[in-house]
Amino acid sequence: MDMIHLRAVSPPDLTDRTMELLAAEPCALNLFLQRGSVRNPDGDAIECDVLTGAANDVLRNLRDLGLDHRGSLVLEPVDVAFSDRAAKAGAEELGTAGRAPVWEQVEARIRTEGRYAPSFYLYLVIAGLIGSVGIITNSQILIVAAMVVGPEYGAITSVALGIDHRARPTIRRGLSALLVGFVSAIVATFLFALLVRAFDLQPEAFHLGIRPVSNLINTPNFFSVVVAVLAGVVGIVSLTEARTSALLGVFISVTTIPAGADIGVSVAFESWSEALGSLLQLLLNIFVLIFVGTGTLRCQRAIWRRVSERRIAARPRPRMPGS
Repeated sequence: MDMIHLRAVSPPDLTDRTMELLAAEPCALNLFLQRGSVRNPDGDAIECDVLTGAANDVLRNLRDLGLDHRGSLVLEPVDVAFSDRAAKAGAEELGTAGRAPVWEQVEARIRTEGRYAPSFYLYLVIAGLIGSVGIITNSQILIVAAMVVGPEYGAITSVALGIDHRARPTIRRGLSALLVGFVSAIVATFLFALLVRAFDLQPEAFHLGIRPVSNLINTPNFFSVVVAVLAGVVGIVSLTEARTSALLGVFISVTTIPAGADIGVSVAFESWSEALGSLLQLLLNIFVLIFVGTGTLRCQRAIWRRVSERRIAARPRPRMPGS
C-alpha cells in the first residue's frame, strides 16, 4: 500500500485540533506528537504516515486549519512499508481511491520544472542544433535524440497549471521562457545551417530537395493535432502518476523541437514555405499541448475528487450518545 510521511509544525493553540483531525482519519497511521520541540517556526512536532489515497483530504483539512500559514507541512515519499494495519485500512477505507495522486506532490513536480535556469535555454538550443543536423542529414535517430534533450515540456505544463490556478505570473514566466528558448534555438539552428550552406556541407539528397524528415515536420495537418492531443494527455497523466521518463519525453517533444529546428534550417536555405509550415506546426502544437494539459489536469482532479467524496460518504457515521 502506497503512503507518504507527513511532518507538521503546529502552533500550540492548533495542536489539539490537529491531533483530533488526524486521529479520526483511519488512513493516518503511526501518529506522533512532541510538544514544544520545534523552533523557526516555534511549535509542536506532529508526524504520521498517510495512505496516498487519503492524503488529499488530510492535507486539505490541515490547510483549512491554517497549518501551512502558521506552521509548516512537509511531505516525504515512503518507499517501502510493512504494515498489516495499513493494508487493511487501504482495503476497507480506500478501494479505488487508493490510486489517487497526491495533488500537492503533482503540482510541486510541475513547479519544479517551471524554474527556468540558464540550463533550460542551453538544453533547448542544443536540442535544436541536434535536430537541425537530423533534418539536414535526414536522420530520424538524431531527431529522436533532439527530442530527448528538449526541456520545453516543463514550461508547457507550468503554463497549463498557471491557467488552471489562474496564476498570471506563472503563465507569463512560462510563455516568456518558451518564447526566449525557442527563438534562441531557431537563431542557433539558422546560424548553423548558414555555415553548412556556406561551405556546401549539406548531403546531395538534401541539396536536391529529398527531405523526408523535413517534409514530415513542416506539414501540419489533422494527424499533427491528434498526436499533440495524445501527447498532452500522456504527459499530464504521467506527471500525476510520477511515471515521467525519457521515452515519454520523446513522445511529448515530437511536435515541438523538430519544428523549431526546421524553421532555422528552412530559412537558412531560403525554403520559405517549409519555414512557414514548421512555424505553424510549432505554434499549433504548443497551443494544443497547453490547452489539453489544462483540461486533463482539471478532469483528473474532478474525477478523483468525486471518488474521494464517495469514499467519505460511504463511511459509517458514528452513533450519537443515547441513539
